[in-house]
This record gives sequence, C-alpha cells and structure tokens, in this order.
Amino acid sequence: MSDPKVVLVTGCAKGGIGYEYCKAFAERNCHVFASDIPQRMMDISDFDSDKIEALELDVSSDESVSSAVKTIMSKIGRIDILVNNAGIASAGPLAELPLDAIRKAWEINTLGQLRLVQNVVPYMASRRSGSIVNVASVVGKVPTPWAGSYCASKAAVLAMSDTLRVELRPFGIDVVKVLPGAVRSNFGSNSMEGLRNHDWKLYKEFKEAIADRARASQGGKSTDATLFARHVAKKVLSPRPPKQIAFGHMTGLFAMLSWSPLWVRDLFFSTRFSLNKEV
Repeated sequence: MSDPKVVLVTGCAKGGIGYEYCKAFAERNCHVFASDIPQRMMDISDFDSDKIEALELDVSSDESVSSAVKTIMSKIGRIDILVNNAGIASAGPLAELPLDAIRKAWEINTLGQLRLVQNVVPYMASRRSGSIVNVASVVGKVPTPWAGSYCASKAAVLAMSDTLRVELRPFGIDVVKVLPGAVRSNFGSNSMEGLRNHDWKLYKEFKEAIADRARASQGGKSTDATLFARHVAKKVLSPRPPKQIAFGHMTGLFAMLSWSPLWVRDLFFSTRFSLNKEV
C-alpha cells in the first residue's frame, strides 16, 4: 500500500469550507495539516481524527509561510497536495471601499496563494510530483456589483492558476482551479461583519443592497460545505485531477452568464442588486 498523501490546507477555522476540506481528505486516508492564523488555532484543535494536525500559518506573512512549510518538511519530508483555501470577504462599492481594505483582500486572497506556491513548489519539483489546488470563485469569472474587490482578487487567482498549470507541467506538478458556487459556511457572516465599519456616502441609499450581496451565498439553497469538500477531495485525489472543479449552487447560472453578452449580464446584476434606478 502506498504512503498516505500529505495535504496542507490553509484557512481551516471551524465553520469554514477549509475545515471541511481537512475532514474530507482525512476520510480518504490523507495526512492533513490544517492551518490558520494564531488567533484561530483553537478553532482547529478539535478535529476528531488522528490524521489531522493543527499548524499555525498566516498566508500574509513570508516568515510564517516559510516556517510552516519547513515544519512539514522536517516532520514528513514532503507535501503532496497544497490546498490554497484561505481567503477573506471584501464587500462594498469600489468607488468608496478604502484601498487598505482592498489591499488586505489581495494580500490574503491572491498573494497569499502565490506565497504558498513559491514556498512549496521547490519541494514538489524535486520529487517531480504534486498537486496545487487554488480556490477561486465563480465570481472570479463573472464579477458582481458590491463585491468588486473580492471578485478581482479571485479573478487574479484564476489567471495565476492558468499560468502556473503550464509553467509547472515540466516538473510533474498539477494545478487545479476550484470555483465554488454558493456554499454554506461562515463566509457570509464574516462578510457582513466587515461591512459594519463602513459608512457609505455616495452609496448610502444602497446600504441594504450591499448587505444583501454580502450574504448572497448563504441562502437556503446553498450547497452543504461537507458535500462540497468531499466532492473536491475526490476529484483532486483521482489519478488524473481535473484542471477545473466548478461545483455548488448557482454554478450553472454563472456559467450561463459567462457566455452571455455583457448587456445581458449588466441587466441581470443591476436588477438583482438594485442598480437599475437613478439616484
């Protein structure tokens, strides 16, 4: 029997999809390193599995990422699968959203993933094997109003992943893009929490519509996070991992919108998020 795959997952606090990724890979006999920032280590200390280890890792810190990767290498000697899941919401109109908030989203959602890639790839390349799983979003392909910062950060993840897939091919490394639809997790509540600090001026009449967008992925029809994570783990661990995994509620709608003329897309979103009126 082959040795268990060693999987590093970022952003694993309880209540999020990362937490479910860890359980899903552990169910498939993988040795999982569940990582998150120091403030959330208590949230990843109660996994009911001896196949999951908690690891402190801040994707926005060069030192933290380097230290975490070296810790795994010293313990196990390899990382077979990297799941770049860590991310934060960034809701609000682009014309008013503070640049500091946008920078933070890009630092975590986009550069955080690349920071992990640059630290893990040398080890994977030396073994001529490995899989990098970059979690993006359907809104990375079809951006929506009131979430332009988040959508742009995920669009960059898609672009980077397409580039990495070709650049890493000579080293036997697979790159998989994950495009979740609406998946039930604590992401919506975290997004709403982030809005509390903003007092919109130009867009004060759209306050409710902005809040509606922040919680849009957490409706009653949203896909269960456990189901979603198990689907992704199964695909990633297959002998020939797919280049892209799009799964979850509303992925069909967004696939259709991605092929629609821009005027159709604009009409849909302006109606959905109350932008079809003058102020």
